[in-house]
Amino acid sequence: MRNQSIRSNLDWITVMIYIVLVIMGWLNIYSSSLPEEGAELFDLSQFYGKQLLNIILAVPLIIVILSVDGKFYEKFAGLIYAGTVVLVAGLFVLGKEVNGQTNWYSFGSFSLQPAEFAKIGASLALAKYLSDVQVNLKDVNRQMQALAIIFLPVLLIAPHDPGSALIFMVFFFVLYREGLPSWYLWTGFIAAILFVLSLVMTTWAIILIAAAVIAVIYLRTRIVNRNIILSTMMLVLVSGFTVSTSYVFDHVFQQHHRDRFNILLGKKVDDKGIGYNLNQSKIAIGSGGLLGKGYLEGTQTKGGFVPEQHTDYIFTTVGEEWGFVGSMTVVLLFIGLIVRIIYMAERQKTKFSRVYGYCVASILFIHFFVNITMVMGLFPTIGVPLPMFSYGGSGLWGFTVLIFIFVKMDANKVNEW
Repeated sequence: MRNQSIRSNLDWITVMIYIVLVIMGWLNIYSSSLPEEGAELFDLSQFYGKQLLNIILAVPLIIVILSVDGKFYEKFAGLIYAGTVVLVAGLFVLGKEVNGQTNWYSFGSFSLQPAEFAKIGASLALAKYLSDVQVNLKDVNRQMQALAIIFLPVLLIAPHDPGSALIFMVFFFVLYREGLPSWYLWTGFIAAILFVLSLVMTTWAIILIAAAVIAVIYLRTRIVNRNIILSTMMLVLVSGFTVSTSYVFDHVFQQHHRDRFNILLGKKVDDKGIGYNLNQSKIAIGSGGLLGKGYLEGTQTKGGFVPEQHTDYIFTTVGEEWGFVGSMTVVLLFIGLIVRIIYMAERQKTKFSRVYGYCVASILFIHFFVNITMVMGLFPTIGVPLPMFSYGGSGLWGFTVLIFIFVKMDANKVNEW
């Protein structure tokens, strides 16, 4: 069994979907950044030329990942995690500011965004911790230790890049799969609803609604009298959270963050200012119709009306030039990749591999979901790239490493008992 070829055991469905997404991503970057007079394919002064180089460099990266013994990633998970945390922490001293955010290292013409690799480190560390036979997520101490693994990089990334920090919250789904009490997810869901309500309603209105809901639950379920204290505590918590949310939104969030939420909720219209990107994004996607305007024929794309179209707003190129059919093809490819990885995770013979597989699927899902809903105006603009599509070496290499480590683990399962 140990002599079986790793190549023959690779999940080629996952590999092929990855390749298709990378090629489609580059084609859209080419379209969104191609100058009118044209240029050489390997023109490194153009985004498409740089991304082509990034793709070429990803090939030896894949070869190295697949050549390393599958047990390496489990054995050195803690060290890899520590290394990525140190890289993120180093931004406070050596980081370069780009667009108001200090989340890059710059070495001449080469830049590196460590947050993309911190997700890999956190995934490996979480998988290593949860695979310990003594870890039971019903135990509060174990819960706190698992959450510490997640929140350490979050605390370091959030000051530089709140969008990337948000991605780490998806690890709660992984913890839930491994036995985390469901009240964590319910609490997060309720907190999200209260946060949105606090932006569109007064604090007193929310408190009155919460009191009414708690009263109805209390009366319909005939809770014993001693739980009146619990109901009162719930109302106090809701009230405190609502008040603190309003304070954080008004005094902690930066003005552009507040503007983005207000535009999303319809409280503010600013199509020529902070809402310009979103408005042009929706125009570009909507203009594509059923079949699109044709590759390289997008007027919004060619006119440069959508800023940052080659990065966070790359899906607008798909919508305009490939239309609804092309957009749905991309969506189905992402869904297929995520479902396939979940299927692979469930067939693993070790808990470490299974947990890591769920981390990979969760990270891909949150990036895919947030990015596409963001460009359609269904989610605030927070700067989350579309995997394998958005321009950037760090993003492409980060997702490549994330996916192919799991592909290697899956191929190595024939040697695991």
